[in-house]
Amino acid sequence: MDIFHGSYTTVKVPRIVDGRYTKDFGKGFYCTQLKQQAERWAGKYDTPTVNVYDYEAREDLDILEFKGMTDEWLDFVVACRNGQPHHHDIVIGAMADDQIYNYIADFMRGVINREQFWALAKFKYPTHQIAFCTDAALKSITFKNVYSL
Repeated sequence: MDIFHGSYTTVKVPRIVDGRYTKDFGKGFYCTQLKQQAERWAGKYDTPTVNVYDYEAREDLDILEFKGMTDEWLDFVVACRNGQPHHHDIVIGAMADDQIYNYIADFMRGVINREQFWALAKFKYPTHQIAFCTDAALKSITFKNVYSL
């Protein structure tokens, strides 16, 4: 299956970067099945670049997949954004876009409760992300090509 990574450069050999910002599913190399989403990610850079990889799921990996936005998904995102580590090799699920991110931040600060979060949390368009969280997980993807926007 083809997956995409929006960037500012070609990434033939992905690696896990422990950035200073916490992400939805913790540290990892993030991709998506949605080409348009990767293009939106890449569009934030001066040199928008989309890397294309072949992904083959491996049964020996610990894969956590969220089916839609659920309380479990919200709790996991909050924990990861609070810097709590997890043991999964790969995490798959919806992405908290900029608007949803603000609602999560409000939920984390106690400005809104869980019920209010779900009333507000509506995606403008479908989102999807795959976080490759371990070096073993990165072995399940192979660089195919790259294109610029």
